[in-house]
Amino acid sequence: MLNLILFGPPGSGKGTQATKLAKQFGLVHISTGDLFRYEIGNNTPLGTEAKRYMDQGQLCPDTVTIGMLRAKVDRHPQAGGFIFDGFPRTVAQATALDRLLKGMGEEVNVLIALEVSEDEITARLLERGKTSGRPDDQDEDVIRKRFSVYQAETAPVYNHYAEFGKARRINGVGEIDNIFDRLTAEIEPLKQLS
Repeated sequence: MLNLILFGPPGSGKGTQATKLAKQFGLVHISTGDLFRYEIGNNTPLGTEAKRYMDQGQLCPDTVTIGMLRAKVDRHPQAGGFIFDGFPRTVAQATALDRLLKGMGEEVNVLIALEVSEDEITARLLERGKTSGRPDDQDEDVIRKRFSVYQAETAPVYNHYAEFGKARRINGVGEIDNIFDRLTAEIEPLKQLS
């Protein structure tokens, strides 16, 4: 089984690339945004609990997010592996993911970080904001704040996996297909080992 984390700041192209990689390598794409929408939309106990926190403007506890992750993994017992997009966002979540996978006799094979500058991210998200309808993609100050939060709270996850020799960085700027080629060059050797 091949388990990947696609990593990078908001707007780095994780979702686009994760979809392509899932298809290329026969992986189940797990996006935390999709998880929340599924659980809340289907009124599951986890979705109800998550909605309660969100309605109060609070972040969902990691236990809820991990519960959703476990439910998604359990729905795909025949999967050849998983690609995690937008998770983990903190070292505590990385540790929880490691425990979840270890309980299945699995592990994260690699975290691949898409390296994209703050200015490039800002330009991309402002462009996306013209069509996404998301207010957080239309305000440069909010975008730069999101990037800053990513650097402070999420970027340390890279170091967590680097300690185990499981973290790589690739250039996340350029044509979508060129970035995809860089990603597949990192993943192909791992696929052969899994």
